Amino acid sequence: MFAAVDLGSNSFRLHIGHHDGDTIRVVKSARDPIRLGAGLDAQMRLTPQAMRVAVESLARFRELLAGYDLDAVRVVATNTLRIAQNAAEFLPQAEEAIGYPVEIISGEEEGRLIYFGVACTMGTPDQRRLVLDIGGGSTEMVVGQGQDIRLVESFSTGSVAHSNAFFADGRIDAAIFDAAIVSARGYFEDAAPMYRNQTWDAAYGTSGTIRAIADAMAKNGIGDGSIRLDNLEALKKRLIRFGHAGKIQLAGLKPERAAVIAGGVAVLIGVMQEAGIAQLAPVEAGLRLGVLWDLHLRAIRRDRRDVSVRNFMQRMGVDTPRGQGTADIASSLFARMKPGSDALARLLYWSGLLHEVGQAVSHSGYHKHGAYMVENADLSGFTRREQRIVSQLVLAQKGNLRKLERGIADADFMRATLALRLAVIFMHGRSVGPLHQVGLRMKNRIELDLPRAWLAEHPTLSFWLAREREYWKEIGNELQVRYSD
Repeated sequence: MFAAVDLGSNSFRLHIGHHDGDTIRVVKSARDPIRLGAGLDAQMRLTPQAMRVAVESLARFRELLAGYDLDAVRVVATNTLRIAQNAAEFLPQAEEAIGYPVEIISGEEEGRLIYFGVACTMGTPDQRRLVLDIGGGSTEMVVGQGQDIRLVESFSTGSVAHSNAFFADGRIDAAIFDAAIVSARGYFEDAAPMYRNQTWDAAYGTSGTIRAIADAMAKNGIGDGSIRLDNLEALKKRLIRFGHAGKIQLAGLKPERAAVIAGGVAVLIGVMQEAGIAQLAPVEAGLRLGVLWDLHLRAIRRDRRDVSVRNFMQRMGVDTPRGQGTADIASSLFARMKPGSDALARLLYWSGLLHEVGQAVSHSGYHKHGAYMVENADLSGFTRREQRIVSQLVLAQKGNLRKLERGIADADFMRATLALRLAVIFMHGRSVGPLHQVGLRMKNRIELDLPRAWLAEHPTLSFWLAREREYWKEIGNELQVRYSD
């Protein structure tokens, strides 16, 4: 059984579910409309009040999660925490409150997970589809066929952001509404031609905003209830007649939605006009279901991150046998050092695969180029934190160790660093014999035992290990190398 927690700009939401044959069956859902995005001040910092309310919400979610026997829990944060200048201050409080790491995902990764949730839920495996999600602070648009994604884009506006920009005082009139739509179109106009030129069989809307708009139109007899531009225009006129968000009375529309519906409608009209979307069908699938499916696939060893790394290697022309060899050696060496947990094992493996990716830029200083590329690449399935760790390991593969100031205090990170550096030396020096002949311990000092025959077979090995000894000495670690017959 898995749990997905979504820290959105408008609401915090939770799904608990399990894989049941061909589908994910959700057994518990929860929603807390705390409007985190509205808690950003003029400097784009979360206010103390917003952080307090968020922490209280997460503590309640923790109590819910504690009532289930869960195999894995994933907590993802979206646009508000992507842009909050003090997100680093808030994250430790949030993680302590809910009891799990909080992953700030990129807009593109958010779009992929949303699409993934739709694709895995619908019984149309070959359908060409467009998926649109209007969140509180961002809008994601994705085109794909079946489970394969062709285009994904995240745009930095949503129902809360647009409402704050145009309807902050609650006033709704025709001039303000038209200005809000024109502004929304401006967010989408550069990317829209790519989406207009794609062919899809159906378009779906996945967010709470889109479902609330569809529900309001259907329950209040606005047009035929479907999400088309003419019906949205009729809804817009109805909202203008109310004149103020506080006066909106629409059957089925929750009060917290009334405060941001005008911004959501403006964004929806703008994106449909720019992207040439004739009609949207609202669906009960999206980010949280995508996260649950992702957790299920990881559990059965079908990790999207593996595919993402392999694709990146191919695009950058990485020597696959060398990358694979380095990753395998590093993984083996790391395991024999008995790390405190296996949290870094997969990240170290991917670091080995990607250690030479920087050579696509230059052979000189390729570890620095590679670190930058890995940290800033759009790698499907990875969180920012995971990419940063892989990037740090790629940077750590050679040269001085003083640059790893933050990682030196983390014993397992330094074990992973040592494993990768030795793997690079062994692989690149063509000095790899049977690894069972290698002894490696890292406690008060580093003890490396090697067969003496390796020195005769690979004369440069002693040179590289002598340099390695000096690098570790610079940060106060002794590397002792012993040779056995």
